[in-house]
Amino acid sequence: MIVAIAALTTLHHLGDADVCGSNEAVEAVFLQQMVEHDALLFPLENGHSPMYKPPLFHWTAVAIDRLAGITKVTAFNLRLPAALYAIAGVILTIALGYAFLGPDTAVIAGLILTASYQYVENARVGRVDMTLCFFETLSLFSFMWWFSTRDPSSSPTRLHNQEVQEDHCETRPHPKRGSPAHLVLAISLGLAVLAKGPVGALLPGLAILIFLIAERQVSDVWKLATPTTVILTLGIASSWYLACLFGRRYGFLDRQIGSENFGRFFGSLGSMSPAYYLKPLLLNSGPLSLMVPFAVFAALRTYRRHSPMLDHSGHPSTVANAPDPSTRPASEKAPTSAESGTRPAQNPLSIWMALRMMFLPPMDSADAARTSPDASYWAILTVRLCAIFWVVTVLFFTVAAYKRRAYLLPLWPASAIMLSWWITALGRTRPGKFLRGAVVLTCAILIAVNFFYLPRKEVRDCAGDSLRLAATQINRIVGPAEPLYLFGFEDEPAPLLFYLDRTAPRIWGKLGDAPPGYVIVTADAWHRLKDQALDLQPVLEARSGRPRIILLRHGKALAER
Repeated sequence: MIVAIAALTTLHHLGDADVCGSNEAVEAVFLQQMVEHDALLFPLENGHSPMYKPPLFHWTAVAIDRLAGITKVTAFNLRLPAALYAIAGVILTIALGYAFLGPDTAVIAGLILTASYQYVENARVGRVDMTLCFFETLSLFSFMWWFSTRDPSSSPTRLHNQEVQEDHCETRPHPKRGSPAHLVLAISLGLAVLAKGPVGALLPGLAILIFLIAERQVSDVWKLATPTTVILTLGIASSWYLACLFGRRYGFLDRQIGSENFGRFFGSLGSMSPAYYLKPLLLNSGPLSLMVPFAVFAALRTYRRHSPMLDHSGHPSTVANAPDPSTRPASEKAPTSAESGTRPAQNPLSIWMALRMMFLPPMDSADAARTSPDASYWAILTVRLCAIFWVVTVLFFTVAAYKRRAYLLPLWPASAIMLSWWITALGRTRPGKFLRGAVVLTCAILIAVNFFYLPRKEVRDCAGDSLRLAATQINRIVGPAEPLYLFGFEDEPAPLLFYLDRTAPRIWGKLGDAPPGYVIVTADAWHRLKDQALDLQPVLEARSGRPRIILLRHGKALAER
């Protein structure tokens, strides 16, 4: 049901808005070269500009178009891969929640992810960010899959944890030993690199390493990084880069590694304040995003506090085997809250206790601690990994000089897991149950808002900027074999190039020195320079789109059709 809702939300009127944003249009031009001109490895924008990102997103779109028999790129099939990756991300999040936190928590996690504005917004844009988000999430999931099924001899707590789970009748299925989880992890890390560069493997890999160190399982690094998995990851991750190297396409390597990775990190493309992400972190999907830092804090706090099913070292404890209060003889005095390790009931109106409950999931009875999925061993480990990944990602991009809101997108599946766990933990108290119901209701409202509001917003935002009509008018005038050039464009011309569906090289210098043919010039540049270009005659002044453009003709012979 949740997956169907996610599909409806992301696919609803997906192609209604034109391609008018420069970042999306750039990807559209490269995809156009792949689908319509078979330039699968080294597509060029406007005949000379190499790709900004590795091509996994574009290859996915090509595969979809080939399977569907589509031969022309439109706004819909440009955005379709991102939407499908987003839907798959919801499925993956629910699966992760179900496997390690329980079905109820998994449902809430799926609702939270489908309701998050930033996640759905990026699912409806033809860019590479959602592809990266999916494979980073798959990396974390496959690691937990492997960590839960590795050789028991690698962890002295594994057998004891199995006994605790059997005592508590925890029947949530875990993959059996011998499962290919380590291979899935290796493949997902490699594909994450092909999605957006080395950062795709760096961040989940660093989070996994820190997690193993924190859990005192450093030896598992060598069990995970076998020659097979290392070769598999490096082979997939480097495949396109090696093709560029052996194909002597050094411009692609320089742009992708030099400019897009090191340049963005060290500031050659510009820099933003270290506090840049404060607003996006808290407000990108309010009110859910306001709650995520509390869930992160609660997850990390499990390293310091006594958890119902973990001892102080983070291993399963025998607290869960405490006797059931309902079987205590009437003559026996009930233990005090201090003796039983539980907190007494508190006034729900107490601000102080409300704040305490935000960070300390309650332990109202030994029975609640014994049966609640949020307190289980694997739930604790899962949210710890998600919290570490959240912190690593935020710190990495905070240190990086160049910043974008979309860089935080991969945090949302992990945030949905942590937030659902935290809400489930608080749901064992009366105020917590109210909070849980309020969150579910809020998610339902936000999903409805995303469903109706986002398509209208996309169309409205693009209404005055689209150059589709102008490109159509230009193509009616300029023949396919006639030369066409661009002059005076200060911004990226990709939105125009996509709808022209042809090469239009830029010309520099004086407008009057333009070669014979047709020249597309911005209205501002023409009004400023027309006295210097007396041989060029306007043949079309487009009234739609931004920037306003004028088509000039240089040479009367070209006007004869």
